[in-house]
Amino acid sequence: MKIEHIALWTPDLERLRAFYERYFGARAGDPYDNPIKQFRSYFLRFESGARLELMHRPGLTFDPARDAPHVGFAHVAIVVGDEAAVDALAERMRGDGHPVIDGPRRTGDGYYEAVVLDPDGNRVELTAHAIPSG
Repeated sequence: MKIEHIALWTPDLERLRAFYERYFGARAGDPYDNPIKQFRSYFLRFESGARLELMHRPGLTFDPARDAPHVGFAHVAIVVGDEAAVDALAERMRGDGHPVIDGPRRTGDGYYEAVVLDPDGNRVELTAHAIPSG
């Protein structure tokens, strides 16, 4: 088995699409529009073949300080290259005003990572190629 895709709700579809394209090289397919359900989405494909669906409905709002979930998915982890690539992307994102809330660092279980927030406050782990076994 494999995960087919992960989906995120967003109040600003175009802003989040641009974020994942700019920093992670994702490629957006054509937007999907369902006027009856007032739903719009993009599937983003990464070089590895992994996919992320971004979903929107009018009037959707999200305040990370107020609405942060305490159950469910906690983050998405994206391999960006080696440790130097993690460091460089974290610094680039920090310079562009995206919060780097942890790292870059080596975790207790052996990952090398930095944790940034996307424009909606979702946690994104920037990780190096070497993934611990176990």
